[in-house]
Amino acid sequence: MKTTYKISIQGTVQGVGFRPFVYSLAHRYALRGTISNGAKGVEIIINTSEDIIKVFIASITQELPPLAKIDSLDISPIEYREFEDFSIIDSQKDGDISVHIPPDVSICSECEAELFDKNNRRYLYPFITCTNCGVRYSIIKSLPYDRDNTTMRFFKMCDKCHQEYTNPLDRRYHAQPIGCYECGPKMSLYDKNKALDISQEQIIPTTIQAIKDGKIVALKGVGGYHLVCDATNYDAVQRLRDKKHRPTKPFGVMVPDITQAKNLAYINQTQEQFLLSKERPIVLLKSKPNAIVASNVAPNISKIGIFLPYTPLHLLILKSLDRVLVATSANLSDEPIATNLQSIQKLSNVYDLLLDHNREIANGCDDSVVMALNQPITIRRARGYTPVAIKLPVKLKHKVLAMGANQKSTIAIGFDEYAIISAYIGDLNSIESVKYYQDTMKNLMQMYDFKPELIVCDKHPNYESTIIAKEISNTQNIPLQTIQHHYAHALSVMAQKQLSQDVFAVVFDGTGYGDDGALWGGEFMVCNLLDYQRVGHLKYFKLLGASKAIKEPRRVALSLLFDIYGKDALSLDLPTIKAFTTQELNTHFIMWQKSLNSPNSSSMGRIFDAISSLVGVVQVMSFEGESGMRLEEYYDASIKSSYDFEINQGVIELDTLITQIIKEPNPKVAISKFFNTIVEIIAQMYQPYSHMPLLLSGGVFQNSILCELIFQRFKNAIISDTISPNDSAIALGQILGSNKIE
Repeated sequence: MKTTYKISIQGTVQGVGFRPFVYSLAHRYALRGTISNGAKGVEIIINTSEDIIKVFIASITQELPPLAKIDSLDISPIEYREFEDFSIIDSQKDGDISVHIPPDVSICSECEAELFDKNNRRYLYPFITCTNCGVRYSIIKSLPYDRDNTTMRFFKMCDKCHQEYTNPLDRRYHAQPIGCYECGPKMSLYDKNKALDISQEQIIPTTIQAIKDGKIVALKGVGGYHLVCDATNYDAVQRLRDKKHRPTKPFGVMVPDITQAKNLAYINQTQEQFLLSKERPIVLLKSKPNAIVASNVAPNISKIGIFLPYTPLHLLILKSLDRVLVATSANLSDEPIATNLQSIQKLSNVYDLLLDHNREIANGCDDSVVMALNQPITIRRARGYTPVAIKLPVKLKHKVLAMGANQKSTIAIGFDEYAIISAYIGDLNSIESVKYYQDTMKNLMQMYDFKPELIVCDKHPNYESTIIAKEISNTQNIPLQTIQHHYAHALSVMAQKQLSQDVFAVVFDGTGYGDDGALWGGEFMVCNLLDYQRVGHLKYFKLLGASKAIKEPRRVALSLLFDIYGKDALSLDLPTIKAFTTQELNTHFIMWQKSLNSPNSSSMGRIFDAISSLVGVVQVMSFEGESGMRLEEYYDASIKSSYDFEINQGVIELDTLITQIIKEPNPKVAISKFFNTIVEIIAQMYQPYSHMPLLLSGGVFQNSILCELIFQRFKNAIISDTISPNDSAIALGQILGSNKIE
């Protein structure tokens, strides 16, 4: 006997070929009914027997399209309905939107084969795509994910594309970015800001020749523009550094294929899987000696960030160029990635040529960055991975808007059992970056037709995210609550790992506003979903010059020396002391003595900075995290010993460690023992709480040496692999923390 069933499926099931996939299954089993997109996912109404429905559901779950992901599947019998066949019907937009937005992914193997097939009508077409690949999030204006709700609505399909688009058995059925030479996006080439009058066929060869000639090219990608140049050309790379005011921060390198990647770096199986994945992130790798890239691509470090081409345009350039490219985000300092012609032309003094196209970027999205150690660690979660939906360990009491932090910013919305985390936004240090932050927030809420019932932000009163939160709360009369920064860090791991029990959290970062007004950052906490207890921290030290100390490790080191030696520190024969003039030293001593513009800090990130100064590695940083990256270069795994330290009622005192380090003549020994000591501190602090899970969060846990040592010592240590341990995680933690608020 046949029954009518309603099947509701939630997850990543729109824009990923899910409906034609179900359509083909329905024909396989000779079923009748309908399938449609809805606010929460897809809905299938079908007539069948109890036996066949089981087989049908098994096929759905076991044969999913490559980009689809099912979070929930509910089946219920409904009033009997008669159907003549099985059909795909128009999207239904009813109720709260909770469907997951599909991310942008790389070109698939089938499209790549067509791209280089001379007999294919899309031969060498730089925007070739299908249901299984290409742009998604970066072009979406609102949900459901239909062409009219994307920036592709401006391109009217030709007859051939429309035929593919409307054929449920075609690979391009309802592929919203579909197009071809006749009806799709077009390229344009600019010399600085002047458009060149050349044909579409001439644009890529002209670009390739410019790169070979040592020129810098601005290239429009998926979520923004890259600045690219020949990575083997020292002068071209240095020109890019000089023009972008980026003296030493490593550049990412895009290579044509995995073979070339293996020529540049040591790559294990996990790292290779990341490089070849549909997400195509930048993967941080150990570089090989005598690799062909110029020495100034990643100066002073033996790591290199490599990624493979992920768009047909990248492929067309790299295959013909036959060399590797520096490919770095096109942005001014402290500004977000450029996403339109107006923003990229601000950089016209940097690039020589601009390769643009007329497919609008609705949502900016930088390249993702990952590190694969004993387990993967996300450094920057963006293109390919976002927006990401995290299923929470509890159901939320409110619809929550989480404002995140000020550095490595993201925002998040939460409802029911889910948190939706935005793509990486960046540091909120400029007018442009704050606007980008606000636009990202508005776009995400618009997509989900989301109206918050509660706003959650960081406790730091001067964070731009906090200021904006207060403005929204006041103008829209929405309740506002704060969550402590490091508790939010711990909660982010608990959210991603579905933990609801008590945990012991180690949170090491650069800065976070503490309950006592000090700048925390070397924290040990016992946490659950409702509260936290700070059971330990690094002994407070003064940040001489406040925010200036964040960029100058010498200031932190000097403060620690003053704590131990007082004014006698000025006569020590150390790299830190030599990094200042006599007048500067005397001025800083007065600042320390009188606590002038010198807030208290317990930051482990700043301790890393101080050590780099004391051993003469870095005195003034040219980019964030430079001191930690440089310290990694000195670590010697054969050195197993560590330095002494004291723990008094949960306060970790490092005076003895500092005095032992400055007496050590060999920087390699000093730095290796310092890393070992950090692990010993964690071990001693964790020992009374070893019955609880050990959680790690905070930007310091992006240090590969520290993480490797911890994972060796604590096999079951938990760090988020879906969300970055840095401040990008704060918004997710705020979502989960909102549940304790009535």
